[in-house]
Amino acid sequence: MDSFFLATLAISGQDGNDGFLLLQILGWLLGIIGLVFFLGSAVGMVRFPDFYTRMHAAGKGDTLSTMLMLSGFGLVTIEDFSIGSFLVLLKILAVVLFIYLTTPTSSHALMRAAFEDDEMPMTEEDLKKTNRKGQKKK
Repeated sequence: MDSFFLATLAISGQDGNDGFLLLQILGWLLGIIGLVFFLGSAVGMVRFPDFYTRMHAAGKGDTLSTMLMLSGFGLVTIEDFSIGSFLVLLKILAVVLFIYLTTPTSSHALMRAAFEDDEMPMTEEDLKKTNRKGQKKK
């Protein structure tokens, strides 16, 4: 029981900013999770076979990871319950809302333009014709 109490004091800090430290830890976790989703988006951009699946990876990864990272950054910037900290958090959340609304819309517009330009998605037969390096089999 004593070791749990000492660990809690070590984590929470001695200066009375217990809640702020927890918000900063949550902000760091959100930032790291956002970076993991960015990595997944980058891997999808490299590995997926055609334009549509790559756009899907870019759109989903960009939206989710940017929202997670900016939300985490907003939590890390809170230092006290002042109006300045609240306004910074509000501005960051406004940017998150803007990204949430515009990124899927722009991805959809790009995919629709590609479809209207006769860029067809790859079918299973197309995938069988290509080998792992993306070159056509002879």
